[in-house]
Amino acid sequence: MAIEVRPDNWPLGSGYSHGFSATGRLLFVAGQIGWDPITQAVAQGLVDQIRQALANVVTVLRAGGAEPSDLVRLTWFITDRDAYLRDRKAIGLTYRDVIGRHFPPMSVIVVAGLLEPGALVEIEATAVIPAATDQDNSSGA
Repeated sequence: MAIEVRPDNWPLGSGYSHGFSATGRLLFVAGQIGWDPITQAVAQGLVDQIRQALANVVTVLRAGGAEPSDLVRLTWFITDRDAYLRDRKAIGLTYRDVIGRHFPPMSVIVVAGLLEPGALVEIEATAVIPAATDQDNSSGA
């Protein structure tokens, strides 16, 4: 379980936490883009790509024995700041639909482009699986 860390007198973050403290097994999720990982079909539009990228993050989390509530860090790479700001409300709704009302520390970084043609967003994640429920369900290394 993660515990929020917020300096005295700082306001709550809007859709994120300033810091988390957690104990358990670490799970690092590679950058996920808004595509179907099997067919490699890229979703259309920023909001749909965010939905798919977050869904991909959740799929990897569950494969490693974690849930969205175990997330302790998200890093978003986006290619269009104006589109992100324009679609913030829809992005927030999409986030809550896929992840829930769990808001770990996160950063959003504007980049010139992503490796996959047509990709508008890439999301990396870090989770901490609490020691009490630590199960190694991973099929990887």
